Amino acid sequence: MQRNIVVKKVNYLDPTDRLALISVLDMYARDPMGGGEPLPDEVKARLCDDLARVPGAVSWLAWLDQQPVGLLNALQGYSSFKARPLMNVHDIAVDPAERGKGIGQALLKALEEHAEQLGCCKLTLEVLSGNSVAQQSYARFGFEQYALSALTGQALFMQKWL
Repeated sequence: MQRNIVVKKVNYLDPTDRLALISVLDMYARDPMGGGEPLPDEVKARLCDDLARVPGAVSWLAWLDQQPVGLLNALQGYSSFKARPLMNVHDIAVDPAERGKGIGQALLKALEEHAEQLGCCKLTLEVLSGNSVAQQSYARFGFEQYALSALTGQALFMQKWL
């Protein structure tokens, strides 16, 4: 039986969307690729309100049989080299039982369409080097390693906690 994936933009103030976003993000946080720890209660309590106040924050939920099975959180940025906005995928998560069914691709397509409407020049994301399944999915969608030239090498993602 073919099940239809329904992708809907999240309304951060809608109680159903809020519950679903937190549920899928917590599932992702508990996964080894998400850090292996549940979301703290204080994060669960304020995340949707915070996202509603962040300019350029946007999220989509993927639903199968009225159950949330995927989530994409993105934040709008800006490319100084192109003088145009860009969209950065901050989180993308798919229920492990539903992986390989096109859910991640459907979420990325929703973001791509949104980014095109905003006049964005590109989509960006980060992925763990050990997450080959996600890397393959992103490559199928058209993502590739970022490099200005062979001489300068590939971009690296770095962070410093404050």
